Amino acid sequence: MAAAVILCKPGPKGIGDSKKLTAKARERLEGEIRSRCAFGIGVVEPEEIDRINIFAATMKAMTLAMDRLCAAVQGEADEALIDGNLTPEGRLPEWRWPARAIVGGDGKEAAIGAASIIAKEYRDRLMVEAAQLYPHYGWERNKGYGSKEHMAALREHGPTPLHRRSFAPVAQLEMEL
Repeated sequence: MAAAVILCKPGPKGIGDSKKLTAKARERLEGEIRSRCAFGIGVVEPEEIDRINIFAATMKAMTLAMDRLCAAVQGEADEALIDGNLTPEGRLPEWRWPARAIVGGDGKEAAIGAASIIAKEYRDRLMVEAAQLYPHYGWERNKGYGSKEHMAALREHGPTPLHRRSFAPVAQLEMEL
């Protein structure tokens, strides 16, 4: 999951690292960003992540997000600011924008922070919906992260189609079977 955002002017107040914001602040900011700014979201499904690996899937999700952002504004970005130390530039033929990696970028650059808010809120909603299909895993609470509850349910009920087979606990379970 990745998102790309072009901030509106003036930008929403209080944007920062989505992991450090309260759920209420993220929800408020997501609404402002979605209603006032341009954005794109890129999603790579579990089967493809297993096929191409998590790093390649991350690069692909970023590329999809940028492509959708550019389609939304009917133009091209001058530069993509990427949270982390690597970018898709030169790694994927579909990537066509100059890019700059910024370690801890979601806390340093408002546009990256806004993208992290959009991506986290979107993913969290998907996990809440998935929890209705697979209630044993507690995804409405743990959002799919490897909590004790999630790991216990995985051992008891096995993986769902939403679990990556390359996720270490799933791969270990499948080796035991």
